Amino acid sequence: MSESSSPPSRLASLPVWFSHWLGHRRSPPQKRPEYVVWFWSFIGAFAGLSILQAVFGHAQYFIGRKVPSIIASYGASAVLCYGAIEAPLAQPRALVGGHFISALIGLCITKLFSLSSHFESLRWLAGSLSTSLAIVAMQMTATTHPPAGATALLVAVNDEVWAISWYYLPVVLLSSMLVLVVALLINNIQRKYPVFWISPCAPSPPSTVIPAKSNETAIGAKENNIESGELAEQRA
Repeated sequence: MSESSSPPSRLASLPVWFSHWLGHRRSPPQKRPEYVVWFWSFIGAFAGLSILQAVFGHAQYFIGRKVPSIIASYGASAVLCYGAIEAPLAQPRALVGGHFISALIGLCITKLFSLSSHFESLRWLAGSLSTSLAIVAMQMTATTHPPAGATALLVAVNDEVWAISWYYLPVVLLSSMLVLVVALLINNIQRKYPVFWISPCAPSPPSTVIPAKSNETAIGAKENNIESGELAEQRA
């Protein structure tokens, strides 16, 4: 029986010039030398983090709302999304979903603690609980992204982040999308990103191999046929 092939990617129906930048390849990409990986990891991280700081640190729209020039946890995201691009933790679902879920949990938990008159002395507890719950939430939603743990923690321990309150959510979402866009552009020049968008492709089931008959079996069957033919002629 022939080996069953995996279902074709939906990106295969798009023009090659477009699907290339979304990580689709018609054939497996060749392995690049390490110095090529190092070079594009540097370029990707430098470009990604520079764009984040340019947008949030120089746009009057964000300056007027006192948004930090960069959310610190995205420095760690740069390591994954530009340096370890094949890791499951670096894929778009983990990047975008992990940061957003963690930011939401961090805000909700810290907001609850802020109702207490002892909030300042309980910030450590709010941060620890926020990160712990964010880890479990990411595990449940298959969006585990280690840097996102800091995204939840920053709400409780960083005054700048706490000050922007619920506006933290769109800032985190925009930051994730900017990191992702840069990753798609830089990582697909000589490498391939992402490995998957939502979930990894299921491996093809192993093919069933039917062993060929051995020579002895074939010879024995041939002799039996000859003997049967001779008996038939004698009876006739």
